[in-house]
Amino acid sequence: MSNIVWFEIPADNVERAKAFYGGLFGWKVEKMPGAMEYWHLDTGGSDDAPDGGIMKRQKPEQQGITNYIGVKSVDEYVDKVHKLGGKICMPKTAVPQMGYFAVCQDPENNTFGLWEMDRDAK
Repeated sequence: MSNIVWFEIPADNVERAKAFYGGLFGWKVEKMPGAMEYWHLDTGGSDDAPDGGIMKRQKPEQQGITNYIGVKSVDEYVDKVHKLGGKICMPKTAVPQMGYFAVCQDPENNTFGLWEMDRDAK
């Protein structure tokens, strides 16, 4: 069975969102390395509990929280999404040395992500 492994919170004001979630839940917030403005949310749970990220909202009024579900193969699940009437919003994309993701939409217009761990991702 596939589980939620990551979540992303888009924010119009990233500093305000960081202060809110850090203050509310005690989550640690740290800038992720790299060029993109992205912050890791350490939820403090066990290693198998999902952590998340905060990023600048890309599509005002349309971009909500996105949950990422761990799968064995993004390619396989992208095919399943199509067959079951869903859409692909962002195709399979590598996160170097971490894995691959795709962002999808279900037939009810809810957005979710697929995540495949692969330390060899390029």
